[in-house]
Amino acid sequence: RQWPVQLKLLNPAAEYFDDADLLVSADCVAHAYGSFHRDLLDGKILIILCPKLDSDVDGYVEKLAEIFRRHTIRSVTVARMEVPCCGGTVEIVRKALEMAGKSLEINVKTVGIDGEIQ
Repeated sequence: RQWPVQLKLLNPAAEYFDDADLLVSADCVAHAYGSFHRDLLDGKILIILCPKLDSDVDGYVEKLAEIFRRHTIRSVTVARMEVPCCGGTVEIVRKALEMAGKSLEINVKTVGIDGEIQ
């Protein structure tokens, strides 16, 4: 339903964010969890990032906040790996919601290193 999916490349004004269910996913999740498309992505707009390897985390918070400010977002799911560095994925979304002045529940799906949702 959309292109691109990498947060750095997304246009916050894109119409596909209108009334969207968002899936904010760490890069590794789609490769570690074999049923990613069926179980997590179906019906959602995808945003991917890596809180450990990407250098502009503050920019990510600002860009996500802009998306939250510009659009009515129905739901936010965060997909992360169980490893500690992936916790930053949830924190980025929380900070962006706060910066945008929005209050949405964040549904967190954690994938273990065994490839299963915990």
